[in-house]
Amino acid sequence: MVRCYWISLFLTFSCCLGVLHASVGDADPSYRSCLNDCEITGCVGEICFPQCNFSSDGASVDGPWYMQEPLYLRWKQWDCHSDCKYHCMVNREKERAASGYEPVKYHGKWPFKRVFGIQEPASVAFSALNLAMHFHGWLSFFILLHYKLPAKADKKPYYEYAGLWHLYALLALNSWFWSAVFHSRDVDLTERLDYFSAIALLGYSLIVAILRSFNVRLEAARVMVSAPLLAFVTTHILYLNNYKLDYGWNMKVCVAMGVAQLLIWAIWGGVSGHPSRWKLWFVIVTGALAMLLEIYDFPPYEGFVDAHAAWHATTVPLTYLWWSFIKDDAEFRTSVQLKKVK
Repeated sequence: MVRCYWISLFLTFSCCLGVLHASVGDADPSYRSCLNDCEITGCVGEICFPQCNFSSDGASVDGPWYMQEPLYLRWKQWDCHSDCKYHCMVNREKERAASGYEPVKYHGKWPFKRVFGIQEPASVAFSALNLAMHFHGWLSFFILLHYKLPAKADKKPYYEYAGLWHLYALLALNSWFWSAVFHSRDVDLTERLDYFSAIALLGYSLIVAILRSFNVRLEAARVMVSAPLLAFVTTHILYLNNYKLDYGWNMKVCVAMGVAQLLIWAIWGGVSGHPSRWKLWFVIVTGALAMLLEIYDFPPYEGFVDAHAAWHATTVPLTYLWWSFIKDDAEFRTSVQLKKVK
């Protein structure tokens, strides 16, 4: 069940680190000169941007830029400043590569190559794969509960934690969806939706870890355990959204919740003697190794796959294994309940 931890902690930890808005590339004189010239002329070399076509009073000559862009680019909000930054970065990196220099970050991000207007295509693809894997796992879990395992007289499953995992699946799908959107186009709105979705998933996964590991089955007891954590997570999100998007504080909160559930799942796996505990421990160990990709960052290979995208790739098989564990747990608890009935 640590998959609940790693999917959420990995996703959240990368978000919690935040974006460092001052990078080596930002201070490069050639880059800054290109950026200043572009915002005045609307061109980088021979490439010119219609959304930078302004009159003397600052208004666009041909109307709003979003009415001039191709349809598939409009929602990504590529404005004059964004296009100038991107093309100046691309030109500067070509110059640096010709001189034998390694890529550097600009505005906290590596110099990625756009594909059909998508900012980080590899991360988007792997986020979409994670979303698909969660959906597959959830669907197979649903089929197992309602079509393969024995049910009670009222058609409800014997597995007491089914509802918790259904809600977990919805939060995971939501989180990976916004991860894909955020990597597609990094703006303030998509950043916040990605962060807050990940925080919500992480907070809820901590609740699931506590309820399952301590075998909390009574509804009243579940409410008593969940209410304080739900209140804390909700307050935390409201604080970040309405007061200050504090990356440092957010990181501390996320790591604390992630480590807490990691310890809970790991210890529970050993103490409970669960028949599928090896899957639990495999996810923990493999996830810990994958986390090194977030710590030892490296520039994108061929402008597409960086350390963060590689980490997204590692979570795809781990998600499959995690849902496999959840299904094993459903079968295990169902067999226990059937023995009690008999």
